[in-house]
Amino acid sequence: MKSFILSGSSIIIIGILIAAITFINKKNEIPANHLEVVLRDIGHQLLLSVKDSTSRVLPIKKLYENTYQISFENSFSFISDTLIHIVEREFQKSALAKDYIVNLKNCTQKETVFAFEINDKKGNLTPCRGRKLEVGCYIIEINLLKRTEFNYYWLMLLIIPLGFAGFYVTDQFRKKEEKTTITDNNNYIQLGKFRFYSDSNVLKIEDRSITLSENETKALKIFAENIHQIVEREKLMKEIWEDKGIVVISRNVDVLVSKLRKKLSGDNSIKIINVHGRGYRFMME
Repeated sequence: MKSFILSGSSIIIIGILIAAITFINKKNEIPANHLEVVLRDIGHQLLLSVKDSTSRVLPIKKLYENTYQISFENSFSFISDTLIHIVEREFQKSALAKDYIVNLKNCTQKETVFAFEINDKKGNLTPCRGRKLEVGCYIIEINLLKRTEFNYYWLMLLIIPLGFAGFYVTDQFRKKEEKTTITDNNNYIQLGKFRFYSDSNVLKIEDRSITLSENETKALKIFAENIHQIVEREKLMKEIWEDKGIVVISRNVDVLVSKLRKKLSGDNSIKIINVHGRGYRFMME
């Protein structure tokens, strides 16, 4: 039962981590239609800043992962700070991105004529501010930087050791249960590596059979019913001998337990420990 609970717990933990990563990824995913609207609005606001309310912003293009292009129908001129302010304002308003790089290129040579980077972690880079760009055909490339990608890798790396740890603990508990739980399999009781056939007074380990005396069988059965508990010396004397009308002394119990220890020596995880002044404790690690 414990191993089942632990196994379930480890699966739940892994499931929660995977769900959390999936949720974060989904949460940070930008819907394509929303992204296009924001980028088109950046182009629109830039044209309005130069008093152009009639020419078109051409369709938004996706160049690479997280890199997009805004292009225009007509040539125009503007001041570099205008583009910085418009992009910052639109991204803040739409919560689209906190970190990004903007490249302004000419349409013919595809050369960068102006660029800036907004990055909370590394610091903003906004060179060439206040300069007026001459009339020309321009395209704007915006690269949305992924800040949380590093954290995702760490979360993914945590899943692997947590999964192994969970399954390792589960396996250890399962093995412990196999050793400490009495399993009545039709005609025998599983005690560690031993199969105890109480009806036929036999212990079996692998392919070897060990014959028990009647008293050894009675004693082992009492111990098997009280694993990890103290079995009083008087209980052994009564149930093994006195109920049959035989009077014995404590020494008889000691001799019987000593013989039983020898026959159980094939499994080091099984121990019969003396409890001073009381009796014995049958232990399985």
